[in-house]
Amino acid sequence: MDRDDTTLRILSTSDLAGLDIPLVDVVDTVEQAYRTLAAGQSDNPRKLTVKPADGHSVSYAMLGRDGVRNVVAIKTSYKHGLHEGRENQHYYTTLTIYDDVTGLPVAMMDCSRIGSLRTPAVSALLARECATPDARTGLVIGTGTQGRLALPFLLTTLPKLDRLLLSGTHPDGISAVRAELARHFPEREVELVTDLKSAAREADVIVATAGAHTPAAVEADWLKPGAVSILVGHGLAPSTLHRADRVIATSEAQMRVTGTDMADADGNLRAVDLELPVAIAGVSKARTGHDQRIFAYNSGLVVTDIALGHRFAQLAAEQNLGTEVALWR
Repeated sequence: MDRDDTTLRILSTSDLAGLDIPLVDVVDTVEQAYRTLAAGQSDNPRKLTVKPADGHSVSYAMLGRDGVRNVVAIKTSYKHGLHEGRENQHYYTTLTIYDDVTGLPVAMMDCSRIGSLRTPAVSALLARECATPDARTGLVIGTGTQGRLALPFLLTTLPKLDRLLLSGTHPDGISAVRAELARHFPEREVELVTDLKSAAREADVIVATAGAHTPAAVEADWLKPGAVSILVGHGLAPSTLHRADRVIATSEAQMRVTGTDMADADGNLRAVDLELPVAIAGVSKARTGHDQRIFAYNSGLVVTDIALGHRFAQLAAEQNLGTEVALWR
């Protein structure tokens, strides 16, 4: 990616939308980022958060370094209108990457597509590490951005799933879930369920991606022995965490910051038994018993955004996408 020290490649939403990347490439890139972090080769400091007293907005800043790709990056995230409906909210997220070998800037990009791919890839890795070997039924709760990609990514890491269930109420979202599944796995079909309790009792893997206002809330006593419930957004009751046999998180520190809605009556969260990077590295196993009910918490680590963002920057450079801006001239 040739450049000098005064120019920066800007990759817009439309630039990134034109890049085709296989799901397995996304999963492999995210998995490598976790392995590198577990090996102590990358840095992922705790995110900084700013939120006004009335809660109308929230902003984050995240800095990290990928020790295999030898890049440093800063991610910012700002959401405004949290008390409004989704259509009235404003959300902006960016990722700026620098080459830590040459010292030159790589790219600045919209980070929304990176996040929309990274998050279901992480859920799929959690499912792979936590599910029983005989897991066959997957249930996705919610039909938003994460719900739409959850099933294709689950099938990427758990190809033996032969029954796919969906709990959702928005017709457009349901259609989008079906379309994404057909695009990646045209031979597979998804069943729409109306009785969440019955569906949860049958599921080996549950991925809860619903929005904050969902009435859906799977309880711990609905889960079958050996089930894994993965929380991305909403759709699981706190009992699934507090009564779990094992708790796995991408980051315990981040779970304690962003998972407060899962606290018990005293405001406490269950301790985390293992973090995902350690499980992926093979140091310890996420599942230590066949019938264990496992709760898994998916919160983003910036090293995964950095790895996937750098991969997108490479693809964009190969296709000469983006706009060169003389930012420091």
